[in-house]
This record gives sequence, structure tokens and C-alpha cells, in this order.
Amino acid sequence: MPITIPIRQAGAPATAASAARGASGLTSLPPLSVYVHVPWCVRKCPYCDFNSHAADGDIPERAYLDALRADLEQALPQIWGRQVFSVFLGGGTPSLLSSAGLDELLAMLRAYLNLWPDAEITMEANPGTAEAGRFRDYAASGVNRLSLGIQSFDDAQLRALGRIHSADQARRAIAMAQSAVARVNLDLMFALPGQSLQDCEADVREALSHGTEHLSLYHLTLEPNTVFAKYPPPGLPDDDTAAAMQDAVEALAAQAGLARYEVSAYARAGARCRHNVNYWEFGDYLGIGPGAHGKLSFHDRIVREARTRSPERWMAGAMARDGSHIAESREVGRDELPFEFMLNVLRLKDGVPATYFAERTGLSLAAIAHPLETAVRKGLLDADPTRLKATPTGWAFLNDLQALFLN
Repeated sequence: MPITIPIRQAGAPATAASAARGASGLTSLPPLSVYVHVPWCVRKCPYCDFNSHAADGDIPERAYLDALRADLEQALPQIWGRQVFSVFLGGGTPSLLSSAGLDELLAMLRAYLNLWPDAEITMEANPGTAEAGRFRDYAASGVNRLSLGIQSFDDAQLRALGRIHSADQARRAIAMAQSAVARVNLDLMFALPGQSLQDCEADVREALSHGTEHLSLYHLTLEPNTVFAKYPPPGLPDDDTAAAMQDAVEALAAQAGLARYEVSAYARAGARCRHNVNYWEFGDYLGIGPGAHGKLSFHDRIVREARTRSPERWMAGAMARDGSHIAESREVGRDELPFEFMLNVLRLKDGVPATYFAERTGLSLAAIAHPLETAVRKGLLDADPTRLKATPTGWAFLNDLQALFLN
């Protein structure tokens, strides 16, 4: 169970307005993670809606690291004195950073933050940019978990998805990652254009054959403002076929000793991604870098932040130190908290202790008594009063369950 700490934090005094908008009062702070966004990639994939930008030649590493330091320094007063138990370097493609650049980045985080000695430090990497020597350098700098964006072991599918790597490059990257760090995650996608159930099973079997501790399986969706949304690929599996794929994925993973613990995540015992679990348990996270999002708790309020998405504007704003690198900063209203909390925690197959609701929203569990009763009556929520956990039916109809807590 994550550890909470008594509040020892400076912040703006509570006002009547903030008390009305935000939580009624937190007596402890949830665990804190840090997310660092590296926005560049070799090529933008047609399905990707993340804040990623195709690099035109070498990435501006020096300017990026200087701006990241400025961003972090300006954020420190919000998290002063708090321990950080996980770091996630996401993108984009963080493995585009040089070994020296990554070493400087992690040294910066250690210098400014109170990192746990055994903090989980995850780095996303693209098999198309994988180098054995660079992976070993990353590990020497402190990365102890690598997450590889494999997506498929089918070369035709990789081309359709716009990936820059081949299946053989993916296999070599997995071997490189396993030789560098003990903890490796593979990202895969299913319900791909023209993919059959047998094709999906073959992809999953190959992924499992490498013996990594963690697997992330994502249903291909046509997100707004992507190339695939504008030009949908032909031959996407229908809903029944996609559901059969999901069932097959779960069964195959279980046979290999990986249990499904979150909607899209499977892990061996003790190998869950601590950083992502903190998101789903409604923990806190500081997000730095272009387009990064964050959620931070104070004794009288919960604040969500978003950095400016444009790398150039973010770098200029961070260096100006005038707050212009922050695109949004807002208190989460009391009426929003129940839905935001349940939206996250119900993604976990085991749910969370019921006490987390009051601890992490500042609201009494009585505030959601009616939707709780409705969810239990409909068979969507477990009747155990000590735990907020979806039933198997509730997990199968998760959107319907979460919607009960709107407003």
C-alpha cells in the first residue's frame, strides 16, 4: 500500500472561494511521482495523439535540458519537502537523448528532488532508435525500467502503423533492454487493420516468449486530430472480434504468469508499474516538459496543471521564468472530484481501499453514497464496504460504471 505523509507544506492560505471549489481538507498527501516529457520522435505515427513532434535533424538537446532545469526550479515550491518514489521519462522518444544528456537529466532530478533510494525510473524507448551501448549507459545513469514501443511483431502491421522499426529490430531491442536492466515492459497494440484473432494471438505469444515482466496491450483507437482519424485505415476488426482479442490476450498472459491488474496492463507478481499505479490510485504527479500534465494536492485544494505543448514556446517560456510555460493551472472543483477519483481507481482490477476516497479528495464517502448504492444494486460494484472495486460485470462495462459518478 502506498505511504502517505503528514502535510508539511507551504502554500497559499485557504480562502472561502477555494474551499468552496476544492477539497474540504486533506490531512495527508498521497505519493508523488514525476513525469518528464521528451517531445521529439523520428517520425509521427498516424495513430498517435500524444504531444510528439518529428525531429528535423538532431534534437535541440542543450536548449531542452536548460529549459527543463528552469521548469523544475519554478515548480519546486509546490512540492518542497515531499518524497518522490517514481520517475517516468515519456514522449515522443526519450531514447533520442544522448547518453550524456540523459545522465545530466537524471543528475538534475536527483539534485533537486527527494528521490527514494529505490525509486522506479522508467524510460520509454523506440526499437528503431535502440543501441545496446546507449541502453547500458542509461542504466548506469539510473534508469532501472525500460518500456519498449513494440506495437507488433508483424512487419506489414508495423508499416501500416507508421513505425520506423522492423520485427527483427524489435527482437534485438528487447534483448538489449534485458541485458541492460532487470525490468522491461513491452507495448503492443491489437485490433489492427486487417488483423485476425489468430494474428493477434501470434503477436501476444511472441511478446510473452521473451519473458519480460510486464506487458501493456492497447486497443487501436482512431483518436481525434490524428492521420488515422482523417483517413481511417481499412479492415479494422469489428467490436465482437476486438472483444475476442481482448479475452485471448488476457488468457494467454495468465498462462504465462502475467495477471491483468489494470485495463491495459499485465504483470508478473511484484512487477506492476509503480508510476502508473500511482496515477490510477489518484496519487500526485508533477509533469515537466512541453505538454506535460500534473496533479498536485495541497491541504485545501487539488490543482491540475498543463505545460505549453509547443516545444519552442515551452522552452522560451520556461527560460523567461514568467510562468508563460504553463498553459493551464486550475483547482479541481468539489463536484468534479468524485468522478475524477472513480475514473482512475476503477481501472484497477483490485480497486483501492475505500479510505482512499476521503484521504485523496478531502470529501466524505457519504458524498457518493447514492451512486455507490446504485452501482452495487446494478451489480457493477463490489458490495464490500471496505473496498472500491468493480465487479467482473462492472469492469466489462467500465464506462457505464464510471458515468454513475458524474456530478
